[in-house]
Amino acid sequence: MLPRMPSAARVGRLLAWSLAALPGLTPTAAEVPREYVCYRAAGPLQIDGRLDEPSWSAAPWTTTFIDIEGAAGPEPRHATRAKMLWDDDYFYIAAEMEEPHLWATLTERDSVIYYDNDFEVFLDPDGDTHAYYELEVNALGTVWDLMLLKPYRDGGLAIDSWDIQGLELGVQLRGTLNDPSDLDSGWTVEIAMPWSVLEEAARHAGPPAAGETWKVNFSRVQWRLDSPDGVYAKIVDEATGKPLAENNWVWSPQHAINMHRPEHWGFVQFSDGVAGHDAMQPFVADPDEAVRRALRQLYYRQRSLREQRGTYAASIAELRPHDIALEGHPFEPRLENTAAGWLIIAPGPSGRAIYIRNDGLTWSEE
Repeated sequence: MLPRMPSAARVGRLLAWSLAALPGLTPTAAEVPREYVCYRAAGPLQIDGRLDEPSWSAAPWTTTFIDIEGAAGPEPRHATRAKMLWDDDYFYIAAEMEEPHLWATLTERDSVIYYDNDFEVFLDPDGDTHAYYELEVNALGTVWDLMLLKPYRDGGLAIDSWDIQGLELGVQLRGTLNDPSDLDSGWTVEIAMPWSVLEEAARHAGPPAAGETWKVNFSRVQWRLDSPDGVYAKIVDEATGKPLAENNWVWSPQHAINMHRPEHWGFVQFSDGVAGHDAMQPFVADPDEAVRRALRQLYYRQRSLREQRGTYAASIAELRPHDIALEGHPFEPRLENTAAGWLIIAPGPSGRAIYIRNDGLTWSEE
């Protein structure tokens, strides 16, 4: 089946995100994404949004979410945090959100859920920034699940027809939904995603191996609401007649108002330790990751050149690679221009060659 074309609203968001990735927002090598060690669940979990099993109690919380732009953005008005578990069948994700005004309106699957306040999950199993998943859910438990073969900035489109078959989801409300007459406490989301669906974009079939690392991020979209007539409505900007821009609060900052920059998503490392039974384990970083970040800077510089003059660099020197300093390892990239596009290769500390090409795909020599 051919994927449905994105709506006008989705195209508008696509264009805004694409523009956000152009010159002036080039990431630096110092912007290291968040890290998390994900432990195995000690036993079955009931996916009801309550998080009252011992495994959930033992699983660590992420750091509290911050603005999507990082330090450049305003401090979130309400706290958000998440935690994760896994077993042989599922990847489990839970989020806890403070919320004084519980509100949701959308009930049809694959609606544009971020038009409501929502919680969003982004998964890139093999970490190459292509072929990744997105899941959004509102306080009614309505979901929008989709797959992208590449980010919007690189010409990707949302495949709405892709569904997480076997998805289990529970929402727990601490207050009353859509009732402005009282103040609420918040809501909790609990999610179970089968490995059998996620393996399509993973390194291999089945669950991850112990020590394997995925790229993962979470976002919370929050609108400013008022209720002058006893019904929640978005606050409108009097100058434009449109709702005030939403807030985007995330686990690992994107340094732009754009969730589709997978290089900034957090790292989740799967441990064979059991939550609440085995000792906590440190995150073990990939020694080649700094080189990948450096190559990503060259990718952004290539985009800038193309935007400014209509062509990419003819030589690696045009991209000024030697002003990118890596601690403890020389950065020695080379550029190859071919009929299919450009390719930049650099050796990593592991001895493997690291690659990035013109559409942003990254990979390592095995």
